[in-house]
Amino acid sequence: MKIGFIGLGNMGGSLARVVARQKKHQILLANRSPEKAKQIANEVGGEPVTNEVVFEQANVIFLGVKPTQFADLLQEYHAILEKRSSVLLISMAAGLTLQQLEALVPTQHRLIRIMPNMPVAVGAGVISYAVSDKATEQDEDLLCELLDPAGLLVHLKEQQLDAATAVAGCSPAFVYLFLEALADAGVQAGLPRDLALQLANQTLLGAAALAKESGQHPAVLKEQVCSPAGSTIAGVASLEADAFRGNIIKAVAASYKRTQELGK
Repeated sequence: MKIGFIGLGNMGGSLARVVARQKKHQILLANRSPEKAKQIANEVGGEPVTNEVVFEQANVIFLGVKPTQFADLLQEYHAILEKRSSVLLISMAAGLTLQQLEALVPTQHRLIRIMPNMPVAVGAGVISYAVSDKATEQDEDLLCELLDPAGLLVHLKEQQLDAATAVAGCSPAFVYLFLEALADAGVQAGLPRDLALQLANQTLLGAAALAKESGQHPAVLKEQVCSPAGSTIAGVASLEADAFRGNIIKAVAASYKRTQELGK
């Protein structure tokens, strides 16, 4: 089977690497900068090609271009798609609904929307997805087979996808801000930069792993760390005084609103 990728930015490139490393399919790689396609092809295999070749030959096409570029891209190659029998098109465009995407392609083609986050690059990501009416159970099985090494796949109703994007897709940036702040605090307290960052990294990994594996509510785990009149509760009180949780909720809400705006 030929699997094509158009758009090899951070997300498209990461997913292309995930699929290519499985060595099960022929991989076609297209990018606005041909050098990027050649680089990934040299790294994990696959064939650097043009957009036209992907649309002409691939059985499955991952579309990793920006939402504002979708209409022009699909219009440019509409004639090729019109001549082809049904192809599975997988969109990574935030905010563009399946209905909007279906209006841009000939009616015989099937569509799946996915929203991956950055940690897919290390096999620890989240990929939320929704399927169109024309997409089959076999299409969904194939998607899960191709992307399983990337992390957790979650099948959602399409109306839930923008919220999942805000929570899982955008929030790694919030986590990186927190990670940087923890390391800065360690440096301020006298730790070397590399050690402060190492401690912060491992603490975030460990805290998330414990929350996931224990199944306990985060509030319960927090209370287990907070001794009466201790150091931790002093830090928690300081965070709460500055609306730490409220600001996180506001950030996710802002990301959710913007995601919805991108589809208009």
